[in-house]
Amino acid sequence: MNRPIVFALPGSEALLQALCTALDAEPGALEHRQFPDGETYLRIESDVADRHVVLLSSLDRPDGKLLPLLFAADTLRELGALKLGLVAPYLAYMRQDVRFHPGEAVTSRTFAALLSRHLDWMVTVDPHLHRYHALAEIYRIPTQVVHAAPLLAAWIKRNVARPLIIGPDMESEQWVAQVAADADAPFLVCEKVRSGDREVTISIPNASAFLDRQAVLVDDITSSGRTLAVAARQLASMGFAPPDCVVVHPLFAGDAAQVLGGYVGRIVSTNTIVHTSNDIDMMPVIAEAVRNAP
Repeated sequence: MNRPIVFALPGSEALLQALCTALDAEPGALEHRQFPDGETYLRIESDVADRHVVLLSSLDRPDGKLLPLLFAADTLRELGALKLGLVAPYLAYMRQDVRFHPGEAVTSRTFAALLSRHLDWMVTVDPHLHRYHALAEIYRIPTQVVHAAPLLAAWIKRNVARPLIIGPDMESEQWVAQVAADADAPFLVCEKVRSGDREVTISIPNASAFLDRQAVLVDDITSSGRTLAVAARQLASMGFAPPDCVVVHPLFAGDAAQVLGGYVGRIVSTNTIVHTSNDIDMMPVIAEAVRNAP
């Protein structure tokens, strides 16, 4: 592609310079504000005619971000953008991938249809694929998935002596095994029983054999933080030092970061979502994926 121009949408402004530097791209200028009645005003201030344009929007707390994204996409088309792609370091609405109860909205499909209608391609980091095997099952545009596991492993290898990698549940086993292999560390996976949105019971089989190691809890998405907090308490009861916690997507809803911080030594995350725990930069690998976009 020719030298792209990148526009950061609301909530992702702090990521703009890092992505532009990694991509050798021009930062675009836009104005965004709310009218007194809550409607969105958006104006593109850069010339985008015949340019490859990247919209940067991490889609945590997505409901307030979707309309500005769609308004920007349509406006950029009208102003002559040649190609229009989305970098969504965190991709929302992947949880509801089936109709669990009669009448439920399968929001992942609707969200995918909306984005596919307005964009030419998308790059994201470790979307929560559960019943879908690939984004192509619901997105009608080319998508590229960037994987954070190698960067998490590299951080652990640099910053933790004799780590023991611990995953939060059996679903995480394959991913946790990759992080552990890359970090040259053993791993264990918690056995979890969830009895509600915030109630979980956890056991960590065979952990006592590794008491001489520093436990590192790893997770792809941390929202309530309760599962990791329960695991950290369980490790403490077994005689471990406070574990470190390394996550890909630091959603940290409500007081999650404060609750979790009471039980762990360090909380470290990637910058897919802007948070004070960000210490692992995903922008260089995201930029490489953007360079390979159609």
